[in-house]
Amino acid sequence: MNELKHVQFKYINLDDPFFDSLKKSYAEFTHWFNKKAEEYAYIFVRDDKQQEQIDGFLYLKREPKTIHETNPPLVADGKEWLKIGTFKINAHGTKLGERFIKKIFDTAITLNIKDIYVTIFSEHKHLIQLFEKYGFAIEAKKDSDNGTELVLCRRISRSSNDVENLLKDYPRINFAYKNYKPQIYLISIYPQWHTRLLPDSILKNEKASILQDISPTNSIHKVFLCKMRDVNMLRRGDILFIYRTKTDNGPARYTAVVTSIAVVEEYRNIYSFKNRDEFIKYCSPYSIFTREELEQYWLTHRFPHIIRFTYNVALPKRIIRDSLIKDVGLIENKYWGFMPITQSEAQKIMQLGGLNYEGSDVYKTGIR
Repeated sequence: MNELKHVQFKYINLDDPFFDSLKKSYAEFTHWFNKKAEEYAYIFVRDDKQQEQIDGFLYLKREPKTIHETNPPLVADGKEWLKIGTFKINAHGTKLGERFIKKIFDTAITLNIKDIYVTIFSEHKHLIQLFEKYGFAIEAKKDSDNGTELVLCRRISRSSNDVENLLKDYPRINFAYKNYKPQIYLISIYPQWHTRLLPDSILKNEKASILQDISPTNSIHKVFLCKMRDVNMLRRGDILFIYRTKTDNGPARYTAVVTSIAVVEEYRNIYSFKNRDEFIKYCSPYSIFTREELEQYWLTHRFPHIIRFTYNVALPKRIIRDSLIKDVGLIENKYWGFMPITQSEAQKIMQLGGLNYEGSDVYKTGIR
């Protein structure tokens, strides 16, 4: 079984061939690795003919506000940096890199850190492109006995303010762009689909840490199919508050909850695809549905609305329907399948969901 694990260094097999290139690039790698025995890293393990092989490794660490080892020195916007100490993947054409990128941002959000940096040798062009896709930019260089590395930084508290640059602003929630005023909606998802689409550990146990969330389907991009009315109004940059409908354990008033916040990348209607293969190719990489399910949906056109969005943040606290009515002011007898909400209602949901901590401007960019 392929899985992402959060484990101590001492339980990671340093003799795995995966680490050979790191040992070659960094003479001190083996010594450094052994010193980290009690610390934790993320590894992606692939089951290959009943033998586990490492295909991904990520080590993150907190560093002070000013980094003097780079040229020029780096000064964080916030109180400290999150350093991507070691990051390597064997992607095999998968979305593994994006899953690790999300883990990096999840960690920064959880630790309330606004600034992230990574050092990369210039020959690793694909890795550099991956980071640049999500807003990292070269700000400095770092010289060592191993050579000169580029220093790529991501300042989460800064925004491009351009709706076309959604990925460069991820995971920020922008309520205003220079060229578009996003609309805000509550969108409902059935529990069985919610679990498959947004399997964040916080949704299973409110005391769980997102740092331990190792779900293999916890990726940045999602594709969701539905048939709710008015969904065709969605535009790039619009904000979605994900509402998980009631469970079998009780009435909606106390079991239906807002869990997450997402940002729309694109809306498409099923009739916009020329054929089945084009439809499946578009949906498959990020959809919760199997190919067989997608083929059936193409034949029946059961779910005509296709929404591609970024999964930006899971609320630390779930907000039940009762609180949404009493404390936020949402109207009980409205249609909650797909419902517009105001910016003030959205901010209240974020506050009740535990996002009103220092640094909450990460999520409130654009508020005037």
